[in-house]
Amino acid sequence: MSRAFVFPGQASQTVGMGREVAGAFAVAKEIFEEVDEALKQNLSKLMFEGPGDELVLTENAQPAIMAVSLAVMRVLAEEGGIDLSQAAAFVAGHSLGEYSALAAVGCLSVADTAALLKTRGRAMQEAVPLGEGAMAALIGLDLETVGAVAEEAAGADVCTTANDNAPGQVVVSGTAAAVERAVEIAKDKGAKRAIMLPVSAPFHCPLMAPAADVMADALADISITPLPVALVANITAQPVTDPAEIRHLLVEQVTGMVRWRECVLTMKEQGVDTMVEIGAGKVLSGLGRRIDADLDGMSVGTPETIEEFLNGL
Repeated sequence: MSRAFVFPGQASQTVGMGREVAGAFAVAKEIFEEVDEALKQNLSKLMFEGPGDELVLTENAQPAIMAVSLAVMRVLAEEGGIDLSQAAAFVAGHSLGEYSALAAVGCLSVADTAALLKTRGRAMQEAVPLGEGAMAALIGLDLETVGAVAEEAAGADVCTTANDNAPGQVVVSGTAAAVERAVEIAKDKGAKRAIMLPVSAPFHCPLMAPAADVMADALADISITPLPVALVANITAQPVTDPAEIRHLLVEQVTGMVRWRECVLTMKEQGVDTMVEIGAGKVLSGLGRRIDADLDGMSVGTPETIEEFLNGL
């Protein structure tokens, strides 16, 4: 068995996330406390108890999702002796999940990762005034068709492909008027569904350029050590281990498309047969099966699934 460990992105947040893991494992609780201390914020209380309208804010959701992933990884290391340099053929993460992956393999510290994601979330939120940007999921069209839809919809505005998640599941991002036009054009092109997404900013498009500048400055001061296992990067869909290249790709990722479908196919072509999703939700394991039906997938994010995973080793 060849495993890739993958880490979820935004929209995986829910009130109560991480609470059971923290209650069951002292080492998981320590991760949440470490993140709280790094941010000088009681983020764990917000995660465990809500309110949801505060948790969903990008600057809270991003470090929260990371914290659950790292808490689960710490439990796997302590309880099952899991060392990603030995257990994983590759790591990968969807958008912010790349930061979780880098921290999980030990090339970013927990405190630095939390601070970076807080900065990233705030910068992405502030890059475009609320209501001026939007995103939409175009279901049932391939990437090439969605690219043509986005180009037609853009006009003098901005509309680009933001997430190539799986066959027939592509997301566009840009100015609100252009994205709304893309939804209508996509329906005319035969999309099964074309729906506006409940997001607070147009992620992974050129409108995020101010946030990319912020992250370039933030990452310049952060220590990134060489990776013991390759990260399959969102921007290139190729393995990378060099810290300088990773730093550059993390900046590019803010405005560039998340090539998740290609990332998964790259790992499959390199011999991966099982994707292990670490943290909140089950989005990535589900996408993996849609991308390639031969891929096995499992989600590890609760005491029960942690036990099931460790017992299956």
